[in-house]
Amino acid sequence: MKKLILITAVTFSVLSCGNNKKDQGGSGISIDGSSTVFPVTAAIAEEYRAEAPDVNVTIGVSGTGGGFQKFTKGDVDITNASRSIKEEEKAIAEENNINFIELEVAYDGLAVIINPENDWVQCFTVEQLKMIWEPAAQGKIMRWNQINPEWPDEEIHLYGPGVASGTFDYFTEAIMGESGSSRGDYTASEDDNVLVQGVAGDKFGLGFFGLAYYEENINKLKMVGVDGGQGCIEPTVETVSTGTYAPLSRPLFIYVNSSSIQNNPKVIDFVNFYLKEVPSLLKDVGYVPLTAEEYQREQKKFKDFVEENQK
Repeated sequence: MKKLILITAVTFSVLSCGNNKKDQGGSGISIDGSSTVFPVTAAIAEEYRAEAPDVNVTIGVSGTGGGFQKFTKGDVDITNASRSIKEEEKAIAEENNINFIELEVAYDGLAVIINPENDWVQCFTVEQLKMIWEPAAQGKIMRWNQINPEWPDEEIHLYGPGVASGTFDYFTEAIMGESGSSRGDYTASEDDNVLVQGVAGDKFGLGFFGLAYYEENINKLKMVGVDGGQGCIEPTVETVSTGTYAPLSRPLFIYVNSSSIQNNPKVIDFVNFYLKEVPSLLKDVGYVPLTAEEYQREQKKFKDFVEENQK
């Protein structure tokens, strides 16, 4: 099932590499945004295609920030996001008369990963992660033994999401206390698969990305627990859903444009389908579902939003 979903994800990505403008004819649904949320939305879109084969769902992957750039200009109906919208993004939306709703669809944990040949790291404290990734570390914290004198006198090779990624924003806020606060001398990519390949091929590599991408590549990588003050904890369904994997557990979102639901009833149908079916699909793509009560809350939020914008 996972392989099928990954193939589907690639297919939807290819479909969206061209013009991702909203379909003014109302027969299609355009989506962009987070690479982390992408596998979830792609899986939903594949299931939805069986329900509505006449509806063309195109999904782009330009990162959470890139997705919000398009969404706040009205270029797409829905955007995937691995963080909440920023105030400056809200302001752009308001300037463009874009009204929207934020819907939680899943939980995710950020996995801190190393190469399987790394036999010296068993756990990172939040303080150690900050020491490695903070802006002041650039050009200075370059070797493993600078973090722990018992670790090898070898270079650290860092891999992480690019600055347009919601994962980058979330990690920097959780670890450094300020979104976007990070050293810049690391291998950056909006494509998590590039980061997987980088760490998998580098004994001295260290990186971070969404838990689902680790689970898809579990044979190539080694995950390290994080001590946020309560001992060393690894991200699992239980620790992510309860928030005990702190501070690297987070909700994932989709945002829906009000004008899209006014102009295209299929967007309403798709989002209702999404919120109904997503709990059963999340395990296949490596994410953690909300509780039944939380999904009911999101469904009601969307129902009220639709009614308000159809008056």
